[in-house]
Amino acid sequence: MKRILLTLIAVAGLGLTGPAWSAGCYADYKAKQDNPLRLHYGVAEINGSCNRAAAQAELKGRLAGQGWTLLNVVSVFGDDGLEQRKSSAGSNFLRF
Repeated sequence: MKRILLTLIAVAGLGLTGPAWSAGCYADYKAKQDNPLRLHYGVAEINGSCNRAAAQAELKGRLAGQGWTLLNVVSVFGDDGLEQRKSSAGSNFLRF
């Protein structure tokens, strides 16, 4: 009986650490295009490590593929920072 109870507890514990409980990672950034000069502010989901260096590396390639140059990563944040940045990012909210 103890084995069954311990197994159930272990299985339930594994369920709590799965994707449903993992926090999102996002970065807000500034980017540009040349000829003609165009600038934009955006918010993107980050898939790798949740820090500024990882966000910069990931966004640089992602934006370059669409003809944009990353100027800087403004900040890295979790789910709780999405709503406050949504209106500022406009059409670039979770676009890249």
